[in-house]
Amino acid sequence: MLHKTRGIVLGHIKYGDTSIICKIYTEEFGLQTYIVNGVRSKSSKNKIALFQPLTLLDMVVYHKENRDINRISEMKCNMVFHSIPFEQKKIGMVIFLSELLTKTLKEQSPNQELFELILHTISYLDVIEEHYENLHLQFMIQLAAFLGFAPGTVEDILHEIRLSLTEEEKKNLSDLMTSNPDQYVRINNQSRRHLLDCLLRYYMIHVENFGAMNSLAVLQEIFG
Repeated sequence: MLHKTRGIVLGHIKYGDTSIICKIYTEEFGLQTYIVNGVRSKSSKNKIALFQPLTLLDMVVYHKENRDINRISEMKCNMVFHSIPFEQKKIGMVIFLSELLTKTLKEQSPNQELFELILHTISYLDVIEEHYENLHLQFMIQLAAFLGFAPGTVEDILHEIRLSLTEEEKKNLSDLMTSNPDQYVRINNQSRRHLLDCLLRYYMIHVENFGAMNSLAVLQEIFG
């Protein structure tokens, strides 16, 4: 049966000579895997561009419950990015966020609030011109709440991961935990790396097989 849904692309891998298998977090069905034929062929009119990380799509899909892989009947871009594809820092942020979501989203069931959080975050990243270098930290804190392990306090996190922070870093983390993405928290590069390490360790404890983040080195190189 055909259904309409919006979807946020998490990533894709090559399949055969011209096709891909992609992971998409959909508004109607949660995390889904789709096979898309022919998008890498010379005649596809660059449709592969629709499957770049965190692209928002309008889709008509074939959906069958408990099927591992479904198919997309129709698709088009819902929101054209104006800055993300052209700014190296934003590209790095998007790659990190998409890998984080790929590692943590498992449920094949809809969650409207989570879908809107991801959508709002990527929309905000596309329009903001400066002071977004903490966005991934704030998103990790917000996402943890949806995944069921929201930290109550800074001390809760430090107790679990068995690490210490300076008093200034503790205050920075506390401010991030109580701020919205559009509220800028001034943090130096070294402290930001420490805080990211803390949050990644926290995720490793709570998310099975979380493992290392391949995009971490790129993110740290871009933001210092």
